[in-house]
Amino acid sequence: MARTRSRSARRSAGRLFALLLLLAGALAGWQWLKAHPEHNPWAPLDLSHPQGWATRSKLVSLRTNVAECRAVLARSDVAFTALAPEGEGPCARTDRTQLGRYPLAPDTPPVTCPVAAALELWRRNTVSPAARTILGSEIKQIEHLGAFSCRRMYGGADGPWSEHATANAIDIAAFVLADGRRISVLGDWDGDDEEARFLRAVRDGACGSFATVLSPDYNAAHADHFHFDQDDRWAGVCR
Repeated sequence: MARTRSRSARRSAGRLFALLLLLAGALAGWQWLKAHPEHNPWAPLDLSHPQGWATRSKLVSLRTNVAECRAVLARSDVAFTALAPEGEGPCARTDRTQLGRYPLAPDTPPVTCPVAAALELWRRNTVSPAARTILGSEIKQIEHLGAFSCRRMYGGADGPWSEHATANAIDIAAFVLADGRRISVLGDWDGDDEEARFLRAVRDGACGSFATVLSPDYNAAHADHFHFDQDDRWAGVCR
């Protein structure tokens, strides 16, 4: 009888010890997540944080929540202006968000908030570091070919409407460096020099922020620009 009680007590103590280990591990894991919010799916998205395991899913959730998207921009200290809706039908732009202090040229067109958030994340985490590491200079301007265009895909008379029809897309053509150099998709994509390596790095980095990324590797229509959009229907396209 005494031996039975002793064995039972040891088993209970073992189970308690195992439970304490699990609790300690859970506590340590939670503390680690608090220290690394970029990996924490429950932490509010902040674009100033590094990109982590949870960043992409948080960006995806912004595509259907304009109010939360703009709250993310404000939380991340991103200057922006919320503009009044414009247009109607397939070209209605209910979400017009214009970034401030962003180095777009020749102007800073209004885009949807999810595109604005992705542009900021791309600039902070991909474009600027790649320019410093590969080209040894800072980015002065990012040249674009436009965001809004009330048209169908590839300008056809029928077929699906382009994401440009609601400014849920932007086309990037070139990068001007602080040292005066200009790196263009049309002129510098081919080859293996540092300009080509930079363009591939910023294309690849965009795939973590945008739903669709198209480059000269996709087709001839994109020989002179990168197309970025936040259309969930084609999510995951990165070429």
